[in-house]
Amino acid sequence: MSKSAPPKYKTTNWKTYNAALKARGSLMIWLDRDMRWRGSAVGKRGRTPTFSDAAIQFCLKITCLFNLALRQAVGMVQSLLKLAGLDWLTPDYSTVCRRQKHLQVAIPCRPTTTGLHLLIDSTGIKMLGEGEWKTKKHGAEYRRQWRKVHLGIDAQTLEIRAMEVTDNRTGDATMLPELLSQTPAAEGLVTVTTDGAYDTRLCHAAIAERGAAAIIPPRRNGQLWKGISPGNQARNESLRSVKYLGRTLWKKWSGYHRRSLVETKMHCFKLLADRVKSRDFDRQVAELQICAAILNRFTALGTLQTVRMG
Repeated sequence: MSKSAPPKYKTTNWKTYNAALKARGSLMIWLDRDMRWRGSAVGKRGRTPTFSDAAIQFCLKITCLFNLALRQAVGMVQSLLKLAGLDWLTPDYSTVCRRQKHLQVAIPCRPTTTGLHLLIDSTGIKMLGEGEWKTKKHGAEYRRQWRKVHLGIDAQTLEIRAMEVTDNRTGDATMLPELLSQTPAAEGLVTVTTDGAYDTRLCHAAIAERGAAAIIPPRRNGQLWKGISPGNQARNESLRSVKYLGRTLWKKWSGYHRRSLVETKMHCFKLLADRVKSRDFDRQVAELQICAAILNRFTALGTLQTVRMG
């Protein structure tokens, strides 16, 4: 029996999406004239910082966006301020590096009004190790290491709503409660979609505590869980549905295929930051959070909208 023809899709917003792609290359979209550039008192002893966190974050955005070292990024920021006609002082590279360790990165996002549908997944970002060609050709001389990035995105706006950075030994399922705690309770969490690695009692209990529906495929050899807790009952119901409908039909019925959106976001994340430059963990976290803020800014400018034909 021959396979059916794949569905065709039509783009409905080529004009606005094309303008959004052009705006991503504009240097001035990253520079806000109303930005609080100079630092303010933080309520601690000592001198008031010369530059605000927003100024340091702006310099680090230029570093990540154009893949520059700190010295080159500071020079580019200085030229941008001059082109914009602003007489702001530019922090030196040592100040940016020192402040990066304790920087509270602001990741902008648009809140939802109809409830949040969260898609969660994780990926690894290279930290230490040789390149792929050298490893394949001559073998690895030492063990490669990476940082694991756990992301939660909004299925409607495609913006990153939750993020955690861990080492490569941390499991995916253990970080789901931390990701859920980053979503505001006022918005309302409707569904949480993940892969089968999150089919644990901890994850189902955390999702049920937020009053959301868990769209997690049960393990193929999974058995019914004992207990009457909401998380156990929701998981047992998913297991019965999979056995009754079949795994393929259950994925279509539950909307599990939307999880591919977070995998696409992971690909975009790696295109922007395939390797961390910082050497200590706190600076690496700030660097990866800066990349998430850049991606959210890209998404806010405009995304592709398609409709299925036929």
